Amino acid sequence: MNQLWIILAVAFSSLLLCSCVSKSDYQKKINETEHLQAIVTSLENDYERLSDEKRQLITRNDELNERLLDARERSSLLQQDLMRSRADLERVENVLADRNAETGRAISEMRGTIDQLIAKNQALEQQLELELRAREARLVEIQGTYNELVGKLEEEIQRGEVQISELKGKLTVNVVDQILFDSGQADLKPEGVNVLQRIGDILKTAVDKEVQVEGHTDNIPIKGSLAETFPSNWELSTARATNVLHFLQEQVGISGERLSAVGYGEYRPVASNRTIEGRALNRRIQIVLLPLQQE
Repeated sequence: MNQLWIILAVAFSSLLLCSCVSKSDYQKKINETEHLQAIVTSLENDYERLSDEKRQLITRNDELNERLLDARERSSLLQQDLMRSRADLERVENVLADRNAETGRAISEMRGTIDQLIAKNQALEQQLELELRAREARLVEIQGTYNELVGKLEEEIQRGEVQISELKGKLTVNVVDQILFDSGQADLKPEGVNVLQRIGDILKTAVDKEVQVEGHTDNIPIKGSLAETFPSNWELSTARATNVLHFLQEQVGISGERLSAVGYGEYRPVASNRTIEGRALNRRIQIVLLPLQQE
């Protein structure tokens, strides 16, 4: 990043030293320098955002480890209580050794109950260990998928066409509508197909995850001849999400059991619909990777 600033500075200095350069060329070079500076600023912002998300993942992993340690402490206290109960039972058995058969049966039942508690405690410890390992594996898997998506969609991310986020084990790929569809249309554009193919190739490998496709629009009503095909934003958002779903199934090869589609229309905005920029952000397709629901 520092090398890029040096190059920009040298280029700008060269322009100042060249007296033969026309004013229009000089202004053009200044505009190019400002454009490059804006790109560098965007890259720095993306780097900070990704670093922050990585720190959040590490924090959640630490929280899981703390919960496991707490559960182990509770298990240890339970084990101590069980051992004291067993010792008390043995003393009672010595005192009541000469009692009748009914007392003997009660003691046997008590011993059986304690044995069951011990078995349940051991099973709980094993379950906690398995759950921690499974969560760590899911965290590693989600992080790996996230890194792979960021790597393969680097150019689209830099241009602001694609955003990738991860929160509480849910990975979301947000694609602006202009790269996928023409205005008011639901058919995929060639450049959109290219982006979806790369996204789908990565999501296809996450065989234990469900892929949910969400269609979103701004709040501008559909008018004119388009209203004959899409009476409202509900129909448009649903048609777009369904077409993306069919592409992921038929062209990428993701199993239909893992796929679902839903159209939210204008009712789940991520920005204000009062501005052009906000409406552009709200017109989007979100592809969400979720844990596969078990029957």
